[in-house]
Amino acid sequence: MTGPSPIPDYAFEAAAQARGAARVAGVDEVGRGPLAGPVTAAAVVLDPARIPEGLRDSKALSAARRAALAEEIAAVAEVSIAHASVAEIDALNILRASHLAMERAVAGLAGPPDHVLIDGNLIPRGLTLPAEAVVKGDARVLSIAAASIVAKVARDAIMVDLAQQHPGYGWERNAGYPSKQHREALQDLGVTPHHRRSFAPVHKMLCKGNS
Repeated sequence: MTGPSPIPDYAFEAAAQARGAARVAGVDEVGRGPLAGPVTAAAVVLDPARIPEGLRDSKALSAARRAALAEEIAAVAEVSIAHASVAEIDALNILRASHLAMERAVAGLAGPPDHVLIDGNLIPRGLTLPAEAVVKGDARVLSIAAASIVAKVARDAIMVDLAQQHPGYGWERNAGYPSKQHREALQDLGVTPHHRRSFAPVHKMLCKGNS
């Protein structure tokens, strides 16, 4: 039986600050699994005196709660959002592209942070700042949880916009993930310019189309 999702805390940020890092950024990405759309990353530097209540891993929150928290985070913290495009995902691979989005998010902050907390088990190779990777960081580290919320809200908004240009795939609901509706639409409507050609279901469709 799984218990309630863990509540992230400020321990990782506080430890870095105790070592002399004044500005600590949490970084997370969203959109590795979808068949369409960019991968999006966010970097957030929280003010320890003004941390919004209820920060959690974005997957543990409703869409309405995420939207409200994203606004609150933007009002009290330093936030940077960045993307890697479908073309970059196909050229590099999804892991490298998600790391590129993370590097861009960090570079987009007002100034370089003194320490970076990255969700996952790898530090992006283009990140030259002091950094540590935190497995399940979005459930453990407040600034990474904040980044996960901001990135998810930003990417979902992009997919809603793309859904209006390419109706039928259900991107406004599935955010480009391979839901039943999305997979069926891929069969019926074909591949759009926003589909990731390096992903197996899309690649298969293109091969079928060319055979």
